[in-house]
Amino acid sequence: MQTSPTIYTSILQSTQKTIQEEGIKALWKGSVPTALGMAAENATAFGVNEALKRAFPDPNRERDPSARPDLSRPFFMGLFTGLTSAFVLLPSEVIKAKTQVMVGNGKASSGDIYRKMMKEQGVRSLFCGFDAQLMRDGPFYAVFFGGYELFCYSFRTNVPSMPEELNYFISGGLAGMLGWTVAMPFDVPKTNVQSRWDTKVVGSYFPEFKRIVKERGVRGLFIGLGPTLVRAFPANAALFLGVEMGKKFFDGVWEK
Repeated sequence: MQTSPTIYTSILQSTQKTIQEEGIKALWKGSVPTALGMAAENATAFGVNEALKRAFPDPNRERDPSARPDLSRPFFMGLFTGLTSAFVLLPSEVIKAKTQVMVGNGKASSGDIYRKMMKEQGVRSLFCGFDAQLMRDGPFYAVFFGGYELFCYSFRTNVPSMPEELNYFISGGLAGMLGWTVAMPFDVPKTNVQSRWDTKVVGSYFPEFKRIVKERGVRGLFIGLGPTLVRAFPANAALFLGVEMGKKFFDGVWEK
């Protein structure tokens, strides 16, 4: 939908067309680099963000643990986190984007795409669209982590009876939806440049951004937002709940 909106016009039509032309297995194209990239990305993002929170603790809470936290800090830390995780995620994103647009070639695997990239451009092909990755991941993680802390604080303040586990779940889901809403205008041109074979490491993003706006209008930058939001809530709700419960578990283990 993001790379060929005139051919793939909706979720249902895109699904039907993909299955008819390539078979149901095509719905999982790019799943291997996606899974590997997400594992590395989340490990890096949550690790870096937690390290930043411990290295630069909130001075308001240090003086008085019951004081209102500085809710601007998580947004700035999230921004830095996103710029860091972009380095880790970029190679898998490039392979995934190229794999998913290989229409009508059910035998083209992520491994085939990787070998073709190495043959044509070498290692630099893994970092094509680096500026595009920074432009998406910076805003996304700023709102993702900042929004999460904001939602958690709001629920603790306004719904004090809410169990912490439910707070983590709902706040994580809402943060994911908010993050993707903000990041989507940056994600569409990113997907376009990384799916092509003529993309530079730096320099292809902004011309593509301008082209999309010129040809499709601002609405063109939000193509695919619907299915992204449908996925974002459960995925990120479960992610934050798992992270928070994991932190509690391992903190208890280390204390012992």
